[in-house]
Amino acid sequence: MRSSLILSRRDLQFLLHEWLDVAALTDRPRFSEHSRETFDAVLELAEQVATDHFAPHNRAADENEPRMVDGRVVLLPEVARALEAFAEAGLMAGSFDEEHGGMQLPHAVGQAVLAWFQAANIGTSAYPFLTMANARLLIAHGSRQQIDTFVGPMVQGRWFGTMALSEPQAGSSLADITTRAEPQDDGTYRLTGNKMWISGGDHELTENIVHLVLARVPGGPPGVKGISLFVVPKFLVGEDGSLGERNDVVLAGLNHKMGYRGTTNTLLNFGEGVHTPGGRPGAVGYLVGDEHRGLAYMFHMMNEARIGVGMGASALACTGYLHALEYARTRTQGRPAGDKAPSSPPVPIIEHPDVRRMLLAAKAYAEGGLALGLYCARLVDEEQTATTETVRERAHLLLDVLTPIAKAWPSQWGPVANDLAIQVHGGYGYTRDYPVEQFYRDNRLNPIHEGTQGIQSLDLLGRKVVMQDGAGLRLLVETITATTARASGTEWAGFAGDVDAAVDRLVTVTTTLWSAGDAELALANSHVYLEAAGHVVLAWLWLEQALATGDSDGDFYEGKRAAARYFWHWELPRTGPQFDLLESLDRTVLDVDPAVL
Repeated sequence: MRSSLILSRRDLQFLLHEWLDVAALTDRPRFSEHSRETFDAVLELAEQVATDHFAPHNRAADENEPRMVDGRVVLLPEVARALEAFAEAGLMAGSFDEEHGGMQLPHAVGQAVLAWFQAANIGTSAYPFLTMANARLLIAHGSRQQIDTFVGPMVQGRWFGTMALSEPQAGSSLADITTRAEPQDDGTYRLTGNKMWISGGDHELTENIVHLVLARVPGGPPGVKGISLFVVPKFLVGEDGSLGERNDVVLAGLNHKMGYRGTTNTLLNFGEGVHTPGGRPGAVGYLVGDEHRGLAYMFHMMNEARIGVGMGASALACTGYLHALEYARTRTQGRPAGDKAPSSPPVPIIEHPDVRRMLLAAKAYAEGGLALGLYCARLVDEEQTATTETVRERAHLLLDVLTPIAKAWPSQWGPVANDLAIQVHGGYGYTRDYPVEQFYRDNRLNPIHEGTQGIQSLDLLGRKVVMQDGAGLRLLVETITATTARASGTEWAGFAGDVDAAVDRLVTVTTTLWSAGDAELALANSHVYLEAAGHVVLAWLWLEQALATGDSDGDFYEGKRAAARYFWHWELPRTGPQFDLLESLDRTVLDVDPAVL
C-alpha cells in the first residue's frame, strides 16, 4: 500500500471498516447502492485529488496571502484550479441526496474524504467545507424555492457559501449583534450592518457567494431570541437561476491571520450603499424559516462546523505526525545511551527514547482525535438512517453531548501534536525548510474557530450534561461502560477498570458542581471539566480501538496497541488532579480581583 505524508490510508481503513463498520450501513435503503468497494474508491479518489491538487500549493498559499486590490480579492491561481478539480470529481456532492445531485455517501465516509483535503491544505479546503454546511442548513430549514435556487449550484461547486455571524463589536456574543433586516413589501428584507471574521466572505473563485447572515428584524425581542437568519447572495438570482445585479454586500477589508492564510477572512459591510439593488439601499435578503428563530437554524450549520473543525485539527495533527515520523526514521544524530563510542555510527533519532515518547504522544493525540470525529460522523448516520426511532433519538442525544468535546479536544491537543512534530525536527522544525511549523500555525486557529474552548466548556457543563435531567450524561456513561464490559477478561481489563473509575469520578464531580447551588461557581472552572471529560472520552475511544485490533499481528496493530497503552498510562491519569480541583469547588479564578491582574 502506497504510503502518504498527508494521511494514513491504512488508519482510515481501520477506523472506518474494522472499527466503525461503515459497510454495514449499506443494508439501509439510503446507502443500498453502495458497498465497501465504492467507499474505498471514493476515498482513493480523494487521496489522489488532495495529493495532486491541494498539497502542492499549501506552502505557496501560506506565503502568498489573499490581497485586496481595487475592492476585489486576488488569490493564488492554484486555489481556483484545486477547487475546480474537487468539484469536477464530484466530491462536493458526496453525502448529499441524489435529488440534490449527490452520491448519498454516509456522513462518516464524507468526513473521511474531507479529512484528506484538510490535511493536505486546510486553507483551500475551508471553501468547500463551509459551502457544504451552508447547503445542508438550507436543505434542513430553507423553503423549497431557496433550496431550488441556492443548493444546486453549491453542490455543483459553481457557487460557494459562508456563515456570517460575528460582528466587530460583538465577537462570539451573538446576543449583541446589531445588523438590521427591514421587511419589504415584496417579502424580501433589506439588511444593514457589519460582519467580521467571515471566512470565504469574498473572492472570485465562483460565480456567486451565498451568505447566511444573522440579523435582527425591528420589533423583535432582545438578545438571542430576536435573531433571524437570512440568505444574502453576492449577486441576486433570477427566477430562471441566472445571475442579476450585484447585491449591496461590500468587502471592507481582509484579516491576516497566523494560519489558514489561503482562506480569505473578511470584514463585510451590508447596506453600505455602494450597490443599490432596484435603486434602494440595503442588501437584499431572504428570510430562512420564521422570524426570530435564526440562531436555532444556524446551530444546524454551527454544530456541523464544530465537528468539522475538530476533524481539521485532527487532520493537521495527523499530517504533522507523519512528517515527524518520516524525519525521525531518516535523520541520524547521536548514539544510544549504552554505546557512546565516538567511532560508532550515529543512529536515526527514532532510536532515542525521548523522540519515541514525542512520536507516541503525537500519534495518540492525532489518531485519537480522528477517531472521535469519525465516531461522531457515524452517529450522524445513525441519527438519520437507523431503523428505529429509539436508536435515532439515542444517537442524536449522544451526538449532542459529544459535540463540544469533538470540537474542543482535537483543537487543544492537535496543536500539541504539531508542537511535538516541530520538536522532533529539532532546530529545522522552526524553519520554513520543513512544513511542520506551518501545520502548527494553521492548527493554532482551531481553538477559536466556531466557538472558543471556553464557549465549548460552558456548553458541555452548563447545558449538555444536565439537559433532560442528565439524560445525555447517563447515555454517555452507558455507552462507555458497555465498552469496558467487553474488555473484561482481555489484556485490556486494567485499562477498562481505570476508564470505569474515571467515568465514576466524572459523574460524581458533575453532581458536586451542580449541587453547590451556585451556577457561577459551578461554571467558573468549566475549562478544567472540559479537559477532563475530553480525556475520559478519548481513553474510551482508545480502548475501543485496542479491542478492535483483536489478536491481529503486524506493525500497524502493534502501533495501535502502543498508542492505547500510552493513553492509558500517560494521559488518563491527568484527569485525577483535575477532578480533585473541580470537586474542591475552588474559587481562585472566580474571586480574583481584575484590578490585580
